[in-house]
Amino acid sequence: MRAAVDHSADDRAPAQSSYGKRGLESLAPVIITLLVLDALITLALEVLYLPTYLGAVAFPLSAVLAGVINVLLVMGVRAVTTRVGFAILPIAAWTFGFLLCSVSGPGGDIMLGSDWRTALLLFCGLVPPLGYLYFRLNSGLSGSH
Repeated sequence: MRAAVDHSADDRAPAQSSYGKRGLESLAPVIITLLVLDALITLALEVLYLPTYLGAVAFPLSAVLAGVINVLLVMGVRAVTTRVGFAILPIAAWTFGFLLCSVSGPGGDIMLGSDWRTALLLFCGLVPPLGYLYFRLNSGLSGSH
């Protein structure tokens, strides 16, 4: 028994749905906006849980989680666009929110104290996502997902 092979079919790429590609491109601004808002929401939670203790020892788990979450936010933006300016938007919003939390309010209250936990939150919130972007852009993988 012999099977016939259509060699002309090998030259064609599988058909992609034009709706799927156009749908993702049209939703990109909405997705990016939601990821920027998510950066602000997660910052509020990280600041809220920064002064947690495990027994009598300070245990700022939210600072470590800030790095993981911010890398995931940058990866989410990179999934819908390859433009670096857009990829930095969640980190810029997170940094702006951090600066807002570090200044005193109308009653003199400050959400972030001047201690090592605040410095750890700033370090963990910025270094991992910026490092991810740096290595992603300099490894030649910026065009591929």
